[in-house]
Amino acid sequence: LIATRNRHNDREIRAILGGSFQYLTLNDFPDAPEVVENAPTFTGNATKKAVELAHWLAGSQPSTAPRMPSGLNPQPSFVLADDSGLEVDALDGAPGVHSARFAALDSAMSGNTPDSDNNAKLLQLLKNVAPEKRTARFRCVIALVEINPQSAIRNPQLFDGGCEGHMGFAPRGKNGFGYDPLFVPVGFEQTFAELGEDVKNKLSHRAKALEKLKEFLQPSSK
Repeated sequence: LIATRNRHNDREIRAILGGSFQYLTLNDFPDAPEVVENAPTFTGNATKKAVELAHWLAGSQPSTAPRMPSGLNPQPSFVLADDSGLEVDALDGAPGVHSARFAALDSAMSGNTPDSDNNAKLLQLLKNVAPEKRTARFRCVIALVEINPQSAIRNPQLFDGGCEGHMGFAPRGKNGFGYDPLFVPVGFEQTFAELGEDVKNKLSHRAKALEKLKEFLQPSSK
């Protein structure tokens, strides 16, 4: 179970892990509880989400499980949860764990805010920051929890990844999501949104964390 309803994250994870696994998302479990991601770190949020959903799944009765696509087991063997975000050095590591709701921090709004609003706020905060001081990185932490037949939930396995780069002065590119139109990875002049999915899936923070996860699940895959 990929613990997301975000189609971008789902597609990226499936593309990197490959076709050796069967995947479900939270869209397949409409009754799944909403996990409040209020931990101060990526590790804390990923772990909390994975553990809470695994406990919920372990307590679910087969009769209440939703109807799955043909050939899929309605009860997953693993819950995969991730938390990721952007750390900008000139902003003391912000937006960090607040990346998806960065613009909402200025208002009474709850939940995530549109990418365009988050990007606009970031550019405003960086408007007087020189190019050489616009260094940043994307970070990702993945928590994997196994649900065994006795419903005992083991401690999460953690996998992390990072991608260094810098922030541009205006959005560029039509691919990607989040802060991709602003982030230029080290060694490139194009943003993630200009480089496209194939290149990003080899460089990104999530790709690096997922490659570690893939090796853990399939030690002989390399």
